[in-house]
Amino acid sequence: MPSLVPVTDEADPGPGAGAHPAPDGAPGGAQDPARGPGGAVSGRRDAALPGRRDGSLPGRRDGAASGWREAAEAALYGPGGFYRRPEGPAGHFRTSVHASRLFAEAVARLLCRVDEALGHPAELAFVDMGAGRGELVSGVLAALPAEVAARARGYAVERAGAHPGAGAGNRDAPHAAGVGAVRGAAHPSFAEDAGAYRVTWCRTPPQGVRGLLFANEWLDNVPLDIVETGPDGVPHRVLVRGDGTEVLGGPVGEGPDARWLRRWWPLAARPGLRAEIGRTRDEAWAAAVGTLEAGYAVAADYGHRRDSRPPYGTLSGFRAGREVAPVPDGSCDITAHVALDACAAAGAGRAAEGAADHRSDHPGGHRPGRDGTPPGPRLVTQRAALHTLGLSGGRPPLSLATRDPAAYVRALAAAGEAAELTARDGLGGFGWLMQPVRMPHPPGLPEDALPAGSPPGGPPAGPLADAGDVVHGMGGTDEYRRRQH
Repeated sequence: MPSLVPVTDEADPGPGAGAHPAPDGAPGGAQDPARGPGGAVSGRRDAALPGRRDGSLPGRRDGAASGWREAAEAALYGPGGFYRRPEGPAGHFRTSVHASRLFAEAVARLLCRVDEALGHPAELAFVDMGAGRGELVSGVLAALPAEVAARARGYAVERAGAHPGAGAGNRDAPHAAGVGAVRGAAHPSFAEDAGAYRVTWCRTPPQGVRGLLFANEWLDNVPLDIVETGPDGVPHRVLVRGDGTEVLGGPVGEGPDARWLRRWWPLAARPGLRAEIGRTRDEAWAAAVGTLEAGYAVAADYGHRRDSRPPYGTLSGFRAGREVAPVPDGSCDITAHVALDACAAAGAGRAAEGAADHRSDHPGGHRPGRDGTPPGPRLVTQRAALHTLGLSGGRPPLSLATRDPAAYVRALAAAGEAAELTARDGLGGFGWLMQPVRMPHPPGLPEDALPAGSPPGGPPAGPLADAGDVVHGMGGTDEYRRRQH
């Protein structure tokens, strides 16, 4: 990847300048993307890609370059932004939620285990971060046993508000919280007879609930800043214009971003190396974990760990089922893989703070680990997690074809869907970050390299639960988005 030439005619925005708040909820033509040696798609350095004629960012009129965090914030969530488009994320790429209703059924089984661990609370919350059109929350509620469903309450957290086809209670106020009936048939993956369920739509997650918070491909859309090692051997901020053209800004200097880089993504002095500052994702995940009074928080996303960071970053764009250059003009999704180990540390710290506060208010009300410390996070693959939740992808016995051919065909189709959800080089390679809050890990879930009580300051070490499955830079998941649209 050719290194960028430092910009001299524009002021460096400096650490945090122009930064917008991390999103509270985001879902989730054939041009050749510019690629670096690591396979990541980078912004264009030369000719402008299709976008705004004046090259300006959404919400900006001067066409000036800004950091990627500010640019992506406006392009994804500002007026006319990608996640406010009528077709929604499903019109551009396919996630586990869209691949099969088996995914929602597996998450429903996890919710039941959380319910058991919490002692069957009077209200059991399911919080869907980046709910999109409500496909996951509707599928989970539809799959619950009657006794659990009677106590369950869905919360669809979506920054763009409830889509008219998803929530009836707030169709005329897309930016306000409201209550709407979410029907299981919101997506073809869910049956017509799934029924309607009362779901609260909100822009921020509810505070003080007990249950399961699930963030499927949410963190990868939390905007972040990009840095690149400059000719002087130090990290510089990468600035971008509305047409995708990038220039090298000033040095990162000291501050929170520099500390995050040293701890989680240290860059060598070789010009052209890149890092994606995941501090905004850490803060977003910690804030989400902190909303639980007690329960379980899961983030499912493509990601990497400190010992396997991609040298040239992972910034990519997606539009209409194709990977494209990431142009911050609202025409495409802008995403980057998640430093899941850094998020794990941030979430564990927030959960530990909450546990300490809870113990002071409710002596004896918390169940710590064997050594008296709160249970730590676990980081496993989706393949390993779904296997423990009843999905295997195994073929049904041939004897079933003789006894009941129709049942065999249905079982074979379900096995194919389960195999898709657990494929090592596809959706099964996603990482699941699992954080308990004032409860133990539900029984039966896989262990990993973040043992209970481990200090949240360092990266995980050692193998993951499913032999051969590694949470690293999962480029295959990007390929999956393109193949399976």
